[in-house]
Amino acid sequence: MHIGLIGGIGPAATVVYYQRLCAAMAARGAVLDLTIVQADIHELIRNNLADKREEQAVVYARLIDRLKAAGADCAAITSLGGHFCFDETVARSSLPLVSAVEPLDDFFAAEGIGCVGLLGTRVVMRTRLYGQLRRTRAIALEDQIESLGQCYQDMAVAGVCSPADRAAFLKAGQQLVDQGAQAVVLAGTDLNLAFDGQETPYRVIDALDVHVALLADLASGSRTLPGIG
Repeated sequence: MHIGLIGGIGPAATVVYYQRLCAAMAARGAVLDLTIVQADIHELIRNNLADKREEQAVVYARLIDRLKAAGADCAAITSLGGHFCFDETVARSSLPLVSAVEPLDDFFAAEGIGCVGLLGTRVVMRTRLYGQLRRTRAIALEDQIESLGQCYQDMAVAGVCSPADRAAFLKAGQQLVDQGAQAVVLAGTDLNLAFDGQETPYRVIDALDVHVALLADLASGSRTLPGIG
């Protein structure tokens, strides 16, 4: 299956999606058929903070049309923060849209995890992943949503993580565990900039890896989407 990715939100997230998808396909002994289109991270941030879901869905729909024209069979948004208008985008999309949120609930349940702590954008943390986790309880650090959300936004735009921001995210992870989380979920694609290569006394689950595994299954033909042979 030809995979289409909406990238650029942010650039570092696009790179890591590409790297891990290539690695996952190599592990499956399969060839990757992929097209990436570029979204504007600044436009996304403005629409996200203003809750302009329809406006961002229109932007996504145009990009998905380009993916379809390039031969893609499905599309995916390379940003959990960018999923804030997922339903609105599905309604406009010319291709099946592969959610990064939906497979997380199944993954947590399969791992026997009943409570997760979230790190990501303000909206992701505030809405507990848009309220889409059905079998898993999600918690966030209520008094730090604004500060951590700003740290995440700055990191995503810059494509690098400062030592101070890394320390803040690692500390926040421990605080989430102290409040009952069985694992800390990197519910923001760019958080790999802060956590990759770091040793933590708590379990860290990168939502990106769960999404990539699903996309690799689709790309290699081991799974299919409804309506797609």
